[in-house]
Amino acid sequence: MINNSTLDKLIEMRLTAMSDAFRMQMSDPKMKGFSFEDRFGMMVDVEYTRRKNNRLDRLIRNAEFDQPDSSIMSIDYVSGRRLNKDLIKRLASCEYIAERRNIFITGATGSGKTYMACAFGMEACKQHFKTQYIRLPDLLIDLKNAQTEGNYRKVMVKYANPVLLVIDEWLLLKPTPEESKFIFELLHHRRKKSSTIFCSQYRQEGWYEQLGGDSSPVADAILDRIVHDSYRINIESLNPSKDLSMREVYGLDQQLSE
Repeated sequence: MINNSTLDKLIEMRLTAMSDAFRMQMSDPKMKGFSFEDRFGMMVDVEYTRRKNNRLDRLIRNAEFDQPDSSIMSIDYVSGRRLNKDLIKRLASCEYIAERRNIFITGATGSGKTYMACAFGMEACKQHFKTQYIRLPDLLIDLKNAQTEGNYRKVMVKYANPVLLVIDEWLLLKPTPEESKFIFELLHHRRKKSSTIFCSQYRQEGWYEQLGGDSSPVADAILDRIVHDSYRINIESLNPSKDLSMREVYGLDQQLSE
């Protein structure tokens, strides 16, 4: 009766992992050889670990990564690309998030930009930083629809608040003047408060023209908010004639076809 009552109370308090551990201890004769403190510590450890794992799973799920199986440990350094391994290792520690700095990842189509960005995002989740992945075209559609539907502020907060925001396909297409204003507002809200990873086919030197150049009133303002405190990873091919798509290297095309 006492054990059943205890189990019920643990479940009611949502300490389900602890209740499972308690039930296992009661059914294992070997546990009688451990002290109360040791047994209690074991149950607390089980509950603590379960909660941390659940939180991590939730962070990864809510981040909506394009490639949720990406991993820093699986980044390929031998497939004909020039990569700064020391810098990547340093950034994997999430030091840049503590510094409120950004990362620019640039390279040609299939060079592995998205995989690397998602891998950095996974490391951020492991350190329990709220992270969000979004393609720039989708982000702009969300903000435009929100403005029409009257919930612009709410959607802006959704993208302004994450500690780490990964923006893929950055400036793949030239934004309209209205879209440039959306981008400016978002980056203004995030400046000095959080970190953003930008994935682009264009090097940073070409972003000004993609943003409208001299004809855009916000091009300079947008770049001013992101370029001065950024780490830059340009994925270069050592021999373009022998290039392999990183989607092929990481087996992503096969995953999509299954």
